[in-house]
Amino acid sequence: MRNLVFAFCVGVMAATSSPAQDEPYKNPDLSPQERADDLLKRLTLKEKISLMQNQSPGVERLGIKPYNWWSEALHGVARNGLATVYPITMGMASVFDDKLIEDIYVTVSDEGRAKFHDARRHGRYGRGNEGLTFWNPNVNIFRDPRWGRGQETWGEDPYLTTRMGVAVVRGMQGPADAKYDKTHACAKHYAVHSGPEAKRHSFDVENLEPRDLWETYLPAFKALVQEADVKEVMCAYQRFEGEPCCGSNRLLTQILRDEWGYKHLVVSDCGAISDFFYQGRHETHPDAATSSASAVINGTDLECGVEYAHLDEAVERGLITEHRIDTSLRRLLEARFALGEMDDDALVPWSRISIDTVDCGTHRRMALDVTRKSMVLLHNNGILPLDKGDAGKIAVMGPNAVDSVMQWGNYKGVPAHTYTILEGIRGAIGNVPYEKGCELLDNHVFDSYYNKVSHDGRPGMKATYWNNMEMRGEVVATQELPSPISLSNGGHTVFTSGVGLENFTAVYEGTFRPEVSDKYTLAVEGDDGYRVYVNGEKVIDYWGEHSSAKREYTLEAAAGKDYEIKIEYMQAGAEALLKFDIGVHRQIPPAEVVERVKDAETVIFVGGISPNLEGEDKYFVYCPGFAGGDRTSIELPQVQRDILKALKAAGKKVVFVNCSGSAMALVPELESCDAI
Repeated sequence: MRNLVFAFCVGVMAATSSPAQDEPYKNPDLSPQERADDLLKRLTLKEKISLMQNQSPGVERLGIKPYNWWSEALHGVARNGLATVYPITMGMASVFDDKLIEDIYVTVSDEGRAKFHDARRHGRYGRGNEGLTFWNPNVNIFRDPRWGRGQETWGEDPYLTTRMGVAVVRGMQGPADAKYDKTHACAKHYAVHSGPEAKRHSFDVENLEPRDLWETYLPAFKALVQEADVKEVMCAYQRFEGEPCCGSNRLLTQILRDEWGYKHLVVSDCGAISDFFYQGRHETHPDAATSSASAVINGTDLECGVEYAHLDEAVERGLITEHRIDTSLRRLLEARFALGEMDDDALVPWSRISIDTVDCGTHRRMALDVTRKSMVLLHNNGILPLDKGDAGKIAVMGPNAVDSVMQWGNYKGVPAHTYTILEGIRGAIGNVPYEKGCELLDNHVFDSYYNKVSHDGRPGMKATYWNNMEMRGEVVATQELPSPISLSNGGHTVFTSGVGLENFTAVYEGTFRPEVSDKYTLAVEGDDGYRVYVNGEKVIDYWGEHSSAKREYTLEAAAGKDYEIKIEYMQAGAEALLKFDIGVHRQIPPAEVVERVKDAETVIFVGGISPNLEGEDKYFVYCPGFAGGDRTSIELPQVQRDILKALKAAGKKVVFVNCSGSAMALVPELESCDAI
């Protein structure tokens, strides 16, 4: 499969040799260890400290370019624009085929390499999610089915998680005997990190049974270290036996390095060092300098965050020595040399992977193949497979039938195109009727008409971004938004590649042309500020620094008439959020829902939940069944359960399609549904 992927997707560029440099650290013929040792001697303390933070600046006098250690590739290259998007890992775990998973991550690392070198050819250095160090796989154990981030894992079984994790690392890092590593993978979050999500910055895992630790939570990490030679390990947010994981001598030194023999770098989860001393979090240390020194001494080499900038103060106060800082920085420099990140592209064979590899036909076919294999038939009383000849008697219902972005999961890239489940069904059996029926959690339906918005002949809105607060000067990015806008910097995700996490502005523009005259609602939510214009008239003004707030405007629109919609957005620090859709509010009781599909004999109901309800940094989500990123109940939302029951009572044959990243309790649906 590796040869197949390479043959179909990789474009070859000419490679030339480069003479060795006088300075040993510039000599590609020396080992990464020798080069790191030489470079260390040339760096000042201030420069050393700067290179131990994920957003590492360049050292111009030594020819070191800026580098950002943070990139993601959970199920495809993430947060970096176009990519092949594979199913979320919980879906791929259902395949039980570690060879297939390794082949998939060979393609993921192909795309990661291609994007890295393409960015550098365009003069981009040090931007987030454009590097070669990918912070996956997540090999935490999905012990409690309510945990919101369980969707990112490979499930509740330590053995399956281990085999899948090893496959991911091998696919990402490339052949062990290659001169340069292809990319670096990262085993996270070490250790015993399985929720609760809302308490992760203050929670202490204590009194854990030793058998549980060694047989449940640690086997995957041990295998990734000893069997797969994973090049990075990420320490978790919470405490373990009273110590923050990123300052735990037991986890990072005694177990990881002394017992398992780990030789490579440890990176903190983002902001985890701040948790050491922030009020209301762990509060195990008095200040940033003490926290940083403790983290480094106990084994955390690289910080995702800002506190390591206080390491110079820690040296002055005698909390840590420069020699100990050298020990950690040496691991980081060795990693960069091992990747060829500091060498000319002409010397690195991986640089020959063409940008055309990204989202190429071969990768798309692999994504389709593993998606089909990931689906699970839970219940079938004989109704499946449906007869195509009965297409005229079939209707499709449910909110997830028309939600394309829901299928991407979290920590995702952007596919060139996503077929909704409704589109897939219609493509197979014709133009069957669709009735939404409800939202995921209630019968208050917002029928979206965003598909009637376009710009320059293309679907949806166009975004223009500036990394300033004035909406002028250099445009740092543009973006196509064919689906309703839903953007957030949660999990330190940029709105699109090239845009900062904070202190930026944007304009979103499109033309709305309805087919039916009606009162349409423009619904917008944002943090910080936004302004909405229709045909040049300001209709919503929530400009300024604010917490998240929703606003709506009712537009009485005539069929066939154009309405120019413009949204101005500003982000002035901390959280960033923007959501926008245009549609019509409706509230429909179950009986009326059934009446709307009265002519159908069979109803395919596509429901479940979505990544907007469970996952990381969902502190704002508090609704029935969900709290702060986790679930409080694993039952199917009641509104969906009521509709399925009403459909069955009306004599319909019901096929329920569940979309979720975590477990769904479906006992009543064994009675109300003919297939699940």
